[in-house]
Amino acid sequence: MAAPALSAEPGLYIHIPFCARKCAYCDFPCFEGRMGLREPYVRALISELERRGREWGHPQIHTVFIGGGTPSLLQPEQMARVLGALRGAFALKRDAEISCEANPGALTRRFLDTLREGGVNRLSLGAQSADGGLLRLLGRQHGWPQVEQAVRLARSCGFDNLNIDLMLGLPGQTPALWRETLQAALALSPEHLSCYGLIVEEGTPLRQRLDAGELRLPDEDEERLMYDEAIGRLSRAGLEQYEISNFARPGRACRHNLNCWLREDYLGFGSAAHTLQGGDTRLSNPSDIGAYLRGEAPARQTIGQRERMFESVMLGLRLRQGLSLARFERTYAQSFESVFGGAARRSVQNGLSEYTRDGFFRLTRAGMDVMNSVLLDFMPEDSLS
Repeated sequence: MAAPALSAEPGLYIHIPFCARKCAYCDFPCFEGRMGLREPYVRALISELERRGREWGHPQIHTVFIGGGTPSLLQPEQMARVLGALRGAFALKRDAEISCEANPGALTRRFLDTLREGGVNRLSLGAQSADGGLLRLLGRQHGWPQVEQAVRLARSCGFDNLNIDLMLGLPGQTPALWRETLQAALALSPEHLSCYGLIVEEGTPLRQRLDAGELRLPDEDEERLMYDEAIGRLSRAGLEQYEISNFARPGRACRHNLNCWLREDYLGFGSAAHTLQGGDTRLSNPSDIGAYLRGEAPARQTIGQRERMFESVMLGLRLRQGLSLARFERTYAQSFESVFGGAARRSVQNGLSEYTRDGFFRLTRAGMDVMNSVLLDFMPEDSLS
């Protein structure tokens, strides 16, 4: 059976699931201390890239993101083989954005040189906090001096597009500590900053400590103060907010993430990676690394039109400019108002969203604080049962 047609410029994601030690807040599909599986995993990943590249007819790709896990735990020659297979299986645009995540404590010049030689032109560092106590609480294996060292090393290897990931709303984090982290991050002159609010997932060590009363999260007012501080301070430093959690200098917004928030097609490779093809089919690779290495087929889900429309709203409202009404109608042959007019009016009346003069529906600043509550009113009824 022929594969569904892809959108004009699909994105591509590669998952590297290895970690030296899993963080206390993490419920991502990654595996601690299984370094012996790196080589068979790389072989399986290369095989998947080559096979699916042929199946798709070697389509043109405009953005690639290599995430994890900790991609920088691969040996340089293993990463070189993955990047070589990527270029052999897909036609990368000349100006493609190719990003790779890395942990500051697991980064070497040899690995960075390998990335550059393989065409990687954007680096994303998981820094999280400038406070040593908070880093230990999170189970991170680096300190802020290693973040500074990683940035210097990346710059010396030719990276001129750096993102730094930070986290707010951490147990014991105060607005003063958050300001210090923002100041330390800005001192490194990154092109992009991601400021994610902590989500405490069930089953994680952090959740267990919170449930036991050992730790306390900041209250809503404290977390809102931290978020407002990020918006104001980063804007003054020349990094404009373009998405709820992301800030960039002009021209440096993450194109891979924009592709996802606009609900364009993307192809996922590696264990637990997801693919969206043709807008209505989602493939999910096995999350268990053993099942992936055995070659188990991805699960397939067909997405109905109402759910697709809701996903477009959910993702589009993450963007500061909001959901394009013309794009929605072009995609679904129905106007946004005809499908979601009632929910939109209620949200506007409550001061949580607004229509813009240039044809977008977006959250207000108040709406961004309660986005999940706003979206409940837009969800298909069968999703609520």
